[in-house]
Amino acid sequence: MSTVRRASAALSVPLVAASLVTPAGTAHAAASQAAGPRAAGSGAQNAPPTDPVGGPQLGGRGMVVNQEPGVPAPPKIKAASYLISDGDTGQVLAAKDPHGRYLSASTLKTLTALTLVPKLDAGRLVRPSQKACDVEGTKVGLTPKMQYKVSDLFHALMMMSANDAAVALAEADGGMKKTLADMNAEAGRLNAHDTLAGSPDGLDKDRGLNIRTQHTSSYDLALILREGMKNPEYRKYVQAIDFFFPAPPTKKQRKKGKKTGGYPIHTHNRMLAGQAQEYDGMLGGKNGYTVTAGQTYVAAAKRGEHTIIISLMRADKPPSAYAAKLLDWGFAARGKVKPVGTLVPPGDNANGTDTGKAGNDRSNSLLPTNPLTPDDSIRGWALLGGGAVGAVLGVGALFLVLRRRRRGGYVAPAGAAAGRAPRPPADASPDNPYDQ
Repeated sequence: MSTVRRASAALSVPLVAASLVTPAGTAHAAASQAAGPRAAGSGAQNAPPTDPVGGPQLGGRGMVVNQEPGVPAPPKIKAASYLISDGDTGQVLAAKDPHGRYLSASTLKTLTALTLVPKLDAGRLVRPSQKACDVEGTKVGLTPKMQYKVSDLFHALMMMSANDAAVALAEADGGMKKTLADMNAEAGRLNAHDTLAGSPDGLDKDRGLNIRTQHTSSYDLALILREGMKNPEYRKYVQAIDFFFPAPPTKKQRKKGKKTGGYPIHTHNRMLAGQAQEYDGMLGGKNGYTVTAGQTYVAAAKRGEHTIIISLMRADKPPSAYAAKLLDWGFAARGKVKPVGTLVPPGDNANGTDTGKAGNDRSNSLLPTNPLTPDDSIRGWALLGGGAVGAVLGVGALFLVLRRRRRGGYVAPAGAAAGRAPRPPADASPDNPYDQ
């Protein structure tokens, strides 16, 4: 019987090769299922990553802190995951489930902006499609009748979390599929290997996305914001409080000879200067919310010569209630507690050591890393290679599969074991999964 199975497997080499070259959303789903029940959405526990990016302590699922005498414990907050880091040194001061993978909501827009701000000319004019204008959730009110400056769209994206602006920017970058590829490549460059972008706006259910096809972690959000804040244009967008957004002129304005009208938009980051929950030294950040993701937030603040970056995921309250406590603790504890890890720099040194080891490097996997959008989901990818090359790849893939089976089960791609999928709250309603 064993001989028959081997013969059957050998005859199925092309099929094995085809199965390995699937849309990345499907491939990532398989990895998430292999990572354990919680990664598939049940809320069950699974093993922490064996080689976590940033250092071994960051593989912990619960609170991670090196408590020192005289330093209070980190604040107790109701969030599934959070991280407190020194933005100047990169030291991670404390964390909770830092590599847990959760739905991102609009905090994913920090990656959208990080990816596209350097690529798109701020003065370029963009005419959005009707599809962009009709996207679900929070919108700035785009119309195909107008062209908008790229800088206008970034203001709407980062100030008020406009989903129509996110899609319009993706269109300006060459389309949804290309933008997602660019975003995931940028995440890989940063060693943000817990991140998989399936949209430019962070919407989940409205786009047919779930924890398998779109996720990030509190560790990755801190990496992304820290890198973004190095760019002056990026800082301008996340720090803006008020902005006059262009719109078609009203009849009254047309009579006065005006070709464009507009209206004011206001930041959703209530912790910026002069806002309801103003935090002293707030540099900027991004909030997000969907029913399935819960409250998410990432922010940076500076006092004196020191910067603290915090992130939290799946919180039960608007983020300002918890963010101030995390920031306060970070400023009080920096220089006093032994770090539990580090925010790694972009490049190959992903595990926080000096070995140069790439850690959870997805670029070495045969599985594509970029998901297809819902509109593209029916378009399969072609088989890898052809002729002799295809045969060699197929035999190699078959060998790996058989070897893994002999070891007792499927081995997920590096980093997949870190997947987490939170259980939706009992009162979650699928009818209101909108970003705030």
